[in-house]
Amino acid sequence: MAKKKLTTKTVEGNLKPGYYSDGTVPGLYLAVGTSGSRSWVLRYVPPKIAGTTATRAAGATAGRNKPRAMGLGPFPAISLAAARERARIERTKIAEGMDPLEERRKEEAVAAAPAIRITTFAEAVTAYIEAKVDLKEGGFKNTKHRQQWRNTLETYANPIIGSIDVAHIDTDLVLKVLQQDVYNKSREVVGNLWNTKTETASRLRGRIENILSWAAFRGLRPQGDNPARWKGHLDNELTARSRVQKPKHRPALPYAEIGEFIAQLRSRDGVVQRALEFCILTAVRPGNVTAATWDEIDFNTKVWSIDGSKMKAGKDHQVPLCDEAIELLKSLPREGGKSLVFIGAAKNGGLSENALNNVAKAVASKEITAHGFRSSFRDWAGETTAHPREVIEHALSHKLQDKAEAAYARGTLMSKRDRLMKDWAKYCGIVQPKDGKNVVPMLGAI
Repeated sequence: MAKKKLTTKTVEGNLKPGYYSDGTVPGLYLAVGTSGSRSWVLRYVPPKIAGTTATRAAGATAGRNKPRAMGLGPFPAISLAAARERARIERTKIAEGMDPLEERRKEEAVAAAPAIRITTFAEAVTAYIEAKVDLKEGGFKNTKHRQQWRNTLETYANPIIGSIDVAHIDTDLVLKVLQQDVYNKSREVVGNLWNTKTETASRLRGRIENILSWAAFRGLRPQGDNPARWKGHLDNELTARSRVQKPKHRPALPYAEIGEFIAQLRSRDGVVQRALEFCILTAVRPGNVTAATWDEIDFNTKVWSIDGSKMKAGKDHQVPLCDEAIELLKSLPREGGKSLVFIGAAKNGGLSENALNNVAKAVASKEITAHGFRSSFRDWAGETTAHPREVIEHALSHKLQDKAEAAYARGTLMSKRDRLMKDWAKYCGIVQPKDGKNVVPMLGAI
């Protein structure tokens, strides 16, 4: 016996609570509540789960093949004709192997989820830098280092990929940044960034890699291989930095000429001259000398303590001061209210590294730099003394490349370094013969 089809008149009529089959679309019912409310319901059996007997059994256990009821909306907001159309659409989905109730839940979940905000590469750069500011380990060493990061990315990366969603940065875009054209003053292309400014491009690549890695960690881009990584990826196209551009070592004075140089330097008055002499006697970087403050100097222990924020390695560094260095400091003028040891005409009231370089060239009458005296010290210590290599490297605040050696060299070796610096000061005070023969006996640790 055919089911009696519902009509609009029937639906609007006086009906007892219960379910009334539509009679036209299979599984479509009018649900009438005890209060007289009416709504449309589609009853159906979800599609069978394809696969093995075990997976079908698991699906049945989870209720996938049990009859389900799906609401289609209230009456009269949803008319009989509209309810039948909706029911037909859902039954088509069932015939195609979908569970319409599960599909609806997925759509509702997506609609309820907050909209994913696009984060551009430029925004990721700012967020990354801000995240690293307050970190002592893995963060920026100082304000200058942080600004160098920002300047490099804003100059070379942001004009090309700054406005692009960080999630969409791929290898082609990274290469577009690293291989961008470089122009001369006449606006003529002289090559690409990687081949003409290799050191800058190499640092840029590493910084982009860090930004993208952080973005993946924060869920701003998919996890997986980083398109800016070098090994096994960009090295397939870009030539290694060491092969493109040989490192340029800063011009240094041969250690055999140090004594004569120091004698000439000491004959000249001036704060810059004394700063350069102090730089040579301590074998520290010129930037640390120009930034030295009186509160870092302990005249009782004869130690200069440099905060890690000022050091290239980011770690605190203590420098044993020889008698000559102590006497030099005591001879300097002290200006009230100024903490810098060496007062000059730089913007911060001190000296610039270029000022030290200019004096070095003037005294030597050739192209050398203040930083080059660290090489002079290293060559002298390694070639003419018996001081251990790790002591020399500590004096220069170098990180030991051998991990096993570094694991054992955890101390500061201050007593041994003190003897090394005293030997260096003694050597600096001796003018070598013009014939180049070194008459100074081998010095060593006692």
